[in-house]
Amino acid sequence: MKTKTLELLRNAQRRLSRGKRWLVVAVITMCLISSNTQAQGIADILLLLHTITSTLQGPIGDVLGEMRKVSAAVNNFRQEIIWPLALINQARSFVSATRAHYTGLMSQIEGLKNNSATLALPMQLESMFRGAQSGPIGQIPSLYTQVYQPVSLSGIAQPVQRNLMDIDDAMSMDSLKTAMVSDQTTQGMLTLADSLEQQAMTAAPGSASMVTAQARVADLETQAQLAKMLAAQLRQEATKLAHQNALLKQRSAATQNLQNQIQKVLGHP
Repeated sequence: MKTKTLELLRNAQRRLSRGKRWLVVAVITMCLISSNTQAQGIADILLLLHTITSTLQGPIGDVLGEMRKVSAAVNNFRQEIIWPLALINQARSFVSATRAHYTGLMSQIEGLKNNSATLALPMQLESMFRGAQSGPIGQIPSLYTQVYQPVSLSGIAQPVQRNLMDIDDAMSMDSLKTAMVSDQTTQGMLTLADSLEQQAMTAAPGSASMVTAQARVADLETQAQLAKMLAAQLRQEATKLAHQNALLKQRSAATQNLQNQIQKVLGHP
């Protein structure tokens, strides 16, 4: 243990002696350098610093000043011509005032309930297709059949009459389902419109194109949904006309049959 301690002390002395040697060499070197050489080196450094400073304050400084002027002019052009701050604030105030004026009225209109059924099954069916949710669509056929009765059996009604009953029920349920999906889409469009109004009140200058793009997409979706509703209405009208035409055909056939029976009676001796 004592031997290891002595070795550590000797190594420390050697390292200290080496550091002292380097320090002595550095001091002797600085002393050997002449004062004229030191002064000349300091003068060269000062001259270099002065040249750099003059260059930054001279040509480069002028260029930087011109760049600042151009940047200030561009900013003023944007704020006064392209995106005038006063007009932007005026538009924001108009949107806020319009929203505050009509939000309450629109909420009252949306909260109106038009349900009119009074019995249990009709109330359940009406609440379902007025609920603006497409989830319960699968329950429509069973409730519809309970309220409007199923198609008559083959022994009770003629095949032509059963076909008319079936297609009329099918088109009626199709229109109800389409109306439910349309109501749900309308709720989504109203939510999106509310979001766009809020964005318009806080939109940064230059971002109007993004808000406009969102509004255009929403408008296209609304147009597509209106086209679906129009197609459903046209199908309903076409089915109604076809039903009326089928009734005319049945009456015509019944009239012809009656005439044949009358002729048979008159021709009987």
